[in-house]
Parts: sequence; C-alpha cells; structure tokens
Amino acid sequence: MTLEQGKPIAEAHGEIDYAADFVEWFAEEAKRLNAKGATSHLPGAHMSVERMPLGVVGLVTPWNFPCAMLTRKAAAALAAGCTVVAHPSSETPLSALALAELGERAGLPAGVLNILTGSASEIVGRFCAEPRVRALSFTGSTEIGRLIAAQCAPTMKRLVMELGGHAPLIVFEDADIECAVKTTLDAKFATSGQDCLAANRIFVPTPIYQRFCARLRQAVAGLKVGNGLDEGAEIGPLMHERAVKKAQDHIADAAAKDAKILCGGDLHPADPLFVTPTLLADVPKDAAIMHEEIFGPVVAVTPFASEEEVIARVNDTEYGLVAYVVTENGARQRRLARALDYGMVAINRVKITGAPVPFGGVKQSGLSREGSRHGLEAFTELKYVCSDAA
Repeated sequence: MTLEQGKPIAEAHGEIDYAADFVEWFAEEAKRLNAKGATSHLPGAHMSVERMPLGVVGLVTPWNFPCAMLTRKAAAALAAGCTVVAHPSSETPLSALALAELGERAGLPAGVLNILTGSASEIVGRFCAEPRVRALSFTGSTEIGRLIAAQCAPTMKRLVMELGGHAPLIVFEDADIECAVKTTLDAKFATSGQDCLAANRIFVPTPIYQRFCARLRQAVAGLKVGNGLDEGAEIGPLMHERAVKKAQDHIADAAAKDAKILCGGDLHPADPLFVTPTLLADVPKDAAIMHEEIFGPVVAVTPFASEEEVIARVNDTEYGLVAYVVTENGARQRRLARALDYGMVAINRVKITGAPVPFGGVKQSGLSREGSRHGLEAFTELKYVCSDAA
C-alpha cells in the first residue's frame, strides 16, 4: 500500500487493521441476519419478514484507502449473501488484488469476490447499465457520484454512496489550546490530507485566535515530510500531479484574497509530488478552499465571533459528511451535535469510525450508510410472506 499509494508505513499498518475489523465484524453480524415474525392482523394467517440478498453487487473503491474501503463494502455484501464485482481505483489496483488473493486463500468460492481492473468509465458504465447488478456502492467525489446515480436510474439500482467531505473543525474559547491543536493536526494531516474526513476549514473564536494560530503554525511546520517507508515520516507524496496543482491553486487563490501563509506554501524539495504542509490564516469566506474539497496538506483557519455565526457558516455548504467540535462545555456539545447538518459529529476527538458504526453523510455527501448493521442491510431486500396458518 505504501509503495503504490505513498502513505506513511505506520498509517498503512493502521489501515490494514481497520480493514480486517470490517471482515471480522460483518462475519459475526451475518449470523444475526435472520427472519422475523410479524404480528398478524388477518385471522388465520401466519406472517414473516425476511432479509434476502440483493444479488450481484458492484463496488467502486478509491485510491486513498485502497484496502479499508474495499473490505467495508465487500464484507457487508458477502455477509448479506451477495456476490461482488469490484473495481478498484486504477491508481491503486495492487492492494485490491492482494485482498482477493487473501480471500481465495481463506476459502472464498470462485466467482464470489471478483476484482476488475482497467478503464473506470468502461467498467463502471457496465456496472450501471447491467440489470443483473442490483446494487452499486461507490466512494469518490460528489461530481462522479451524481453521474453514476444518473446512469443507474434506468435499472433502479440500490445505491450506497460516500461522496465529498470538506469537514469543518470548530474550536471554542473554553477549549484547551494544546488539545485543540493536536485535534486539528490529527483531523487534517492523516493520509497527507488526502482523506474525505480531513478537517479543511478551521474556525476559531477571536479571543484565542492569535494564540491558536501561533501554536498550530509550530505544529504544522514540525511535521516530517518524506518517503512513506522512511521511519517517522508523517506526510508522504500526493497521489498525482493534479492533486499538487489543486493544492497550489488553492494556496495562490487564498493568498490573492489576503489570507496569510503562516508556514509552507511551496513544493517540498523531496520530490515534485510533495507539498510542504501549509497553514493559511485569515482566510476569507470567498476563498476557493473554503468551498471546495482539497486533497492535500493545506489547512485554512478563520476567526468567528459567536456560536450562532459559526453554525451558520459551517452549515452553508453542499457537503455534510463529518464535523469536528472542540469544547469542554457539555451543553454546547449537545447543541452543536444537533445543530450541525452533518451525518457524523466528532466532539473532542478525531477517531470515530469503525465497523460497528454507521459511516456516511447527508446532503451532497452521500446516500445510505456503510459499516454497522445498516451497512449490512443496505445489500438486502425485505421479503414478506403471508401463509394460511390453518
């Protein structure tokens, strides 16, 4: 994974553990996908409701988490009794093929888990058009998700989609500065910022704004950039030249609109695919980085004056995957959890995902949920049977 995707080796090990958790969890949950009785309202009738496998499921997985995204989808579909045809990103096909090899060694029958590499437009287009593919699960950009949904409409497929993120992180005045800085660092720079859960927009109250920016600048400037196989590397290369250009464009756009570059802002000398971790401060509302998801080690910080203002600002987006909040005030925690229009809210922590929890967003960030029992049920259809009990 590190060789083909570039993420630091410690993160790659963590992803493998994360990926394995989905296999174990859904294997156990499959035992509980049973028939349920229904209280009959008709005299002399017996009723049952059972979850049946949908059939063939198409999976389309991204390059940033090439193992975990495949197991999160495939393990759920297999546990539901479906067969799987998966198309991994052409940037990272080897991780998916390695998982298929492991599945074969573990005893999966031939034809149950299939990996198709090649042209995304050709393969995914066939998934969409083929009526025997009863469900399609996709992780990627909102733009591509819309195209896939449109192409699936004629065959009325079940869609499971995890799309764009562009997460906000809100720090409140009662927060411990060191805790807030560490939370920001962890929420933003995992996978070199190439993460749909990455906190791209940091909102900090005016009274602590300067102190927070000064301390975050030290932390960002101290991140170790290097080859993913190097010991202690925290920031690896970006996936391709397009990602580098997008990061550079966002930095230039913010600077042109009077944002301050507190550290970074340039390419790292290690390689053309490395972007130096960058902190932008005083970023205005109309800067591109405040509205467009960025997959790179660039973070934008902006001040706010009141709780009402910041809620309105972070909700003013088409995205709604995850939001982060740092505050010690219990009442505020409850208010924000309800007020933020996001599928997931993390309070005073970064790691919130895992096999037992429903992962997914609202608005233009996706459809349905992955993980948890909800992720398993997404690949099933309810069948109701009513029989004469006489």
